[in-house]
Amino acid sequence: MIFNFSEHQSISNQYVRELRDINIQNDRARFRKNLNRLGQIAAFEISKTFEYHSTEVETPLGTANVDLFNERIVLATILRAGLPLHQGLLDSFDHAQSAFVSAYRQHHKDGTFEISLQYATCPNLDGCQLIITDPMIATGASLTKSIEALLENGTPSQIHVVSAIASKPGLNYVKRLYPNIDFWVFAIDEELTGKSYIVPGLGDAGDLAFGPKEQD
Repeated sequence: MIFNFSEHQSISNQYVRELRDINIQNDRARFRKNLNRLGQIAAFEISKTFEYHSTEVETPLGTANVDLFNERIVLATILRAGLPLHQGLLDSFDHAQSAFVSAYRQHHKDGTFEISLQYATCPNLDGCQLIITDPMIATGASLTKSIEALLENGTPSQIHVVSAIASKPGLNYVKRLYPNIDFWVFAIDEELTGKSYIVPGLGDAGDLAFGPKEQD
């Protein structure tokens, strides 16, 4: 399943616009805040897919019935760009466990690149709802390599991927390898450049959130 938020009119369209806007996005605090907001919105929608049980809570004036979800949640993110989006989900699923993966493009002089995965830490995933945040899905290569690393720690009952912007080719690539994943994407762009950057995209989410890094 692919849930494209841009097909459903909501406040998320404003946040995505500001993330893309070259005149706004260089405000790092605002860029991070907008990713955080998208994470909170995604958490709300994902929570609608869970199974629930009824419980009672005592109030000052009596007893109320409340439905709570049953699932154990693990939130995983791809460092470093995924951190603000991850925090938005964590603000909503505040009892969730967390997992972290360091995966990035290692560029070569001939213009090609490969995905380098240097670090992964993860709790047991058996039976959990695994929610992975990757703000930009371009080719899908770093995401699939991260999923492969995470799944060494168990088998979730369901995998969700939350992304601010994804390319159509990247989504198709990941879906071919992992057809049962649910995607929650705020915008889908049709194209990639020759260097595999999303068009129109928004640029480098990690640099915009935390500042430019030295190139390899």
